[in-house]
Amino acid sequence: MQPILNDLYKAGKKTMSSRQLAEEFGLRVEDKKSILYWAARNQIPVFVPGITDGAFGSQLWLFRQQHPDFGVDVLKDEQELSDIVFTSKKAGALMIGGGISKHHVIWWNQFRDGLDYAVYLTTAEEYDGSLSGARLREAVSWGKVKEKAKYITVEGDATITLPLIAASVLDAGRPARD
Repeated sequence: MQPILNDLYKAGKKTMSSRQLAEEFGLRVEDKKSILYWAARNQIPVFVPGITDGAFGSQLWLFRQQHPDFGVDVLKDEQELSDIVFTSKKAGALMIGGGISKHHVIWWNQFRDGLDYAVYLTTAEEYDGSLSGARLREAVSWGKVKEKAKYITVEGDATITLPLIAASVLDAGRPARD
């Protein structure tokens, strides 16, 4: 990460949003199995509301130690997200796991009267009262998902459920086999 951050910094990119960082890294990744690789090449925005969490965040912090004028503008992400949400005719979400990423997508959509479509893949338990454990029917009560939306909560390990869903979607467009 440090060489990429150095290149960006030398190019005058000292403050970027998480979306911009994801795009810049996606353009520099050579692994065609990378989500960022394909998102960047297809102009699909990737927002990372918890950009400072984990290894990526520690590398950003480490870079800033030598470049105190470097920063991440999370409010720029919020503006871009609100622009997308408020100009969308329909909105849908595939939420894999809970926490901040789930909350971010459903939070913004409550301001447009909710998601039209939602799929939530989770292993979180409902009984503990956490946001991750909250099922989509709860999001309907807040207006984060429309009452007449098509939505489902799938309980199970996403490393199993997501490939099964993806295979089903891909297979749905294929001609029947004998």
